[in-house]
Amino acid sequence: MLFRRFERLIDIFRQVPDETPPRSVLRFYAYYLRQVWPIFSALLLVGLIVALIEVALFSFLGRIVDLAQSTPASQFFEQHGQELLWMALVALVLRPLFNGLHDLLVHQTINPSLTNLIRWQNHRYVLKQSLGFFQNDFAGRIAQRIMQTGNSLRDSAVQSVDALWHVLIYAVSALVLFAEADWRLMVPLALWIAGYLATLGYFVPRVKQRSVESSDARSRLMGRIVDGYTNITTLKLFAHTREEEDYAREAIREQTYKTQLAARVVTSMDATITGMNGLLIVTTCGLALWLWSQGLITVGAIALATGLVIRINNMSGWIMWVVNGIFENIGQVQDGMQTISVPRQVIDRTGALPLQVRRGEVHFERVNFHYGKGSGVIQGLDLRVRPGEKIGLVGPSGAGKSTLVNLLLRLYDLEGGRILIDGQDIAEVTQESLRAQIGMVTQDTSLLHRSIRENLRYGRPGASDDELREAVRKARADEFVPQLSDAQGRRGFDAHVGERGVKLSGGQRQRIAIARVLLKDAPILILDEATSALDSEVEAAIQESLETLMQGKTVIAIAHRLSTIARMDRLVVLDKGQIVESGTHSELLERDGLYARLWQHQTGGFVGVE
Repeated sequence: MLFRRFERLIDIFRQVPDETPPRSVLRFYAYYLRQVWPIFSALLLVGLIVALIEVALFSFLGRIVDLAQSTPASQFFEQHGQELLWMALVALVLRPLFNGLHDLLVHQTINPSLTNLIRWQNHRYVLKQSLGFFQNDFAGRIAQRIMQTGNSLRDSAVQSVDALWHVLIYAVSALVLFAEADWRLMVPLALWIAGYLATLGYFVPRVKQRSVESSDARSRLMGRIVDGYTNITTLKLFAHTREEEDYAREAIREQTYKTQLAARVVTSMDATITGMNGLLIVTTCGLALWLWSQGLITVGAIALATGLVIRINNMSGWIMWVVNGIFENIGQVQDGMQTISVPRQVIDRTGALPLQVRRGEVHFERVNFHYGKGSGVIQGLDLRVRPGEKIGLVGPSGAGKSTLVNLLLRLYDLEGGRILIDGQDIAEVTQESLRAQIGMVTQDTSLLHRSIRENLRYGRPGASDDELREAVRKARADEFVPQLSDAQGRRGFDAHVGERGVKLSGGQRQRIAIARVLLKDAPILILDEATSALDSEVEAAIQESLETLMQGKTVIAIAHRLSTIARMDRLVVLDKGQIVESGTHSELLERDGLYARLWQHQTGGFVGVE
């Protein structure tokens, strides 16, 4: 019950504004820590009490020695019983109580919950990044930075709180207690504190910088390894195991070197502080003994001074590692910020409304798009697709067909012009509502590494099992889905398909994708080489399903295999980002233009007989 109470103090999935995280380190920390400020305030208070109790124990030691010297043994407990009882209460009750409270706050509340609160919010933010964001980085490196940033921010924050009170309380309390015994006992400790701070001031920034470099190298290594695993089929098909080893070896060598550079600074700092600690023990103990020999301090003061400097010696090593850990973690947070705190390129406008599709008319109006290069790709394109019309986009590779579809889905923002759906500018509606109204079957179908059922319900989350089975039947996937199984013994709709659906053949993945779009039943349909992975027999079998799927919908189909779209209402021929021809299959053949040449290539054997 006690554990659960502390475990529930932080709501991991609390609602926060959907905004770009700060790009400066201090503001990045504050952004997350202020969400749990009551917990950290409690940790600060408890940490203060724990540190005071620890120092009090050394004061008790000196006091007991002095009392033992000045009181006859037979009267010791009678005269000092109440004081001893208070000391016992502090040691047996208060110390375990506040240490336990500290551990509950750290281990039950902060460690699991704050870490995953940061991961959750970062994941939600990055998940809505533009397609270009993910195309420009390794998926493994992005995931690594999401995971490490939560851990590193939490650790550095907790360690800072712990180190703060231990440093302040031990340093100040020791100086006060030494001053009470004899002011001269303060001198070695004061000099040591100054030297300790100077040492940290010299080494810590270097630890931080090299930790950033080491973290970046580690993320790069993770990205390369995951990239190889993700594309393992390509690696084996081209027999490039040796090249892949060299690719990873280079990253491992770099990461090792960067880690060694960071370790050099840590070792140098450790050696410097160890030497200073030895000097502190010798000078303080020697001075205390001399002062006692002169009758200036008591034996209890010697015990207090010796015990405190030995404790400070041990604590200084701990603080050194804590400070090193803090700045190493700050370096990792900075590394993660390079990925996390990046403004989104495609965002919903303020006050964006949901798209309302009643007819399904699509109008590309003077569209310009160049992937930021200034020219090329699509220039001044005008195209109107009437409600319920089925058009085919035709053209050589690089003509802009897929780019046009990506722009309709608003995976990228236009650089000029507008795209309207039923008169609504897609830049002024929410992205989620736009894509909810468009069904798409792509050439390279990727499935989630989940069950067949979960993949299908991406089309319609609330679909019943009967609706799933009907969609699978219409997509002609019912012949293989019941026979599927995975390594965990799950079968049929419960079988998992592997990363990107690798456990299924290309044709099987395509049929699952078609079933998913059948379930979605969106008013606008995009077919991008929708049957390219199917053999002729299977393609013929599901052609009727595709015809059913297209009924009453506005359809834009892309196909290099022209025979698959020749029956469309209209064919639009693109070349170098512009419309060069438009008409029916027979009309375009009569014009003897680009389409006719493409058709001749394919029917003349360029594609080959299937």
